[in-house]
This record gives sequence, C-alpha cells and structure tokens, in this order.
Amino acid sequence: MLKRLAQAEFLFASLLFAIIVLLVFVAAIMRKFGHPLIWSFDMAQLLFVWLCFFAAIRTMRKKGHLGVDLFVRIAGHRFRLIVETVVSVIFLGMLVSLAIVGYELTMANKERIFGDSQISYAFVTIAVPVGFLLLGATIIFNIVDAWRNRADGKTLVYSQADDEEEMGAEI
Repeated sequence: MLKRLAQAEFLFASLLFAIIVLLVFVAAIMRKFGHPLIWSFDMAQLLFVWLCFFAAIRTMRKKGHLGVDLFVRIAGHRFRLIVETVVSVIFLGMLVSLAIVGYELTMANKERIFGDSQISYAFVTIAVPVGFLLLGATIIFNIVDAWRNRADGKTLVYSQADDEEEMGAEI
C-alpha cells in the first residue's frame, strides 16, 4: 500500500515537473515569435509550489533531508531514536500549526486571481496545508516504522542507516 502511494507521489511529481518544463519552453518559443503566453509562467509557478511540497515529502520518505547529527551520531541507537522522536513531535506540532494558518490563507485568497491566468490564488495557497499534512503523515509513518523496527538497531525517524545511504532510483 505504502509502496503504491510512493509510486503515485513520484509519478505525480514527475508529471508536474514535465509540465513545468514544457510550459516554460513553449512560452519562451512563443515569446521569440512575438506571441507571448503570459499565463504559462503563472501556471508554471503554481505547479512549482506543488512540486516543492511533493519533493519534500519524497525526500522525507527516503530520509534524505539534510541534518546536523555531529553529536547524536556518537550516541547509541536508543538515544538517537528518542531524540528523533521528540524532535518529530515538536515538528508535527509546527506542521499542524502551519497547515491551519495555510488553510486560513487559502480561505482568505479564494477571490484573489493568480496573475493573468484567471485562476484563483487559492490553488496556490492550498498547497501549504495539503503539503504540510502529507509531510506530517510521512513523519508519523517514519516514527511508527522506527519504533516497530527498533530491535534491529538501525532504523531511525530521520537518519538513514549506513547501508541505506544510497538513495536508489527505485520508485
């Protein structure tokens, strides 16, 4: 189930990226010939916001975000698991707060038009609560997975085990 979700996220993000590249390319070509597509840059920006959130979620799932673990790396697995869990709970609280504020921002921007595209700005701002909630769900999954596999002495919430440092190309 989770593998299918990860595949769907990856395919969606890949599609977003391809559409962004295509929109910018076509807009550049059309501008060269004197027929600019002004709306295409607005659409590319809108899609880029969504792409950033899906990239953050995928990176969190792969435990690939940068971190400073100079001091905790020398500690034992159990201590690191507890520290990462406490940090995760604090981070989840922040994500929920930001999702609530993002939702309020979305409701405040329903009538606002995004650039020249005649698209509601809410399509941009709704990426914030949706992205933060999905990122929170990924962190919760990482916490549960780390605690279920705590006996192996390798699985953590954010940190990759030494044998999983290579972020493979599997979907």
